[in-house]
Amino acid sequence: MVAVNVLLSSINDVKNFVNIVSKYDFDIDLASGRYVVDAKSIMGIFSLDLAKPIKVEIHTDDTDKIMGELAPYITE
Repeated sequence: MVAVNVLLSSINDVKNFVNIVSKYDFDIDLASGRYVVDAKSIMGIFSLDLAKPIKVEIHTDDTDKIMGELAPYITE
C-alpha cells in the first residue's frame, strides 16, 4: 500500500480524479479524519472536507503509472 496526500480544490478536480482512479482494478481509498470512502465514488468524495488535503491509500505495489497520473493533485 502507498499513501499520498492530494488536494481536490474544484469540482473539475474531483471529476478528473475519479476518472483517473476508476481506470484501475485495485482498491483506492480516501481518508479524511476518521472517515474513509472509496476514491472511485464521486458522491463519497463530496462527503469529505475538500478544503484541506486528503490522504489517498492505493492498495497495490505497482503504483508507477497511477502516481504519474495523480501528480497534478499530489501535495505535501
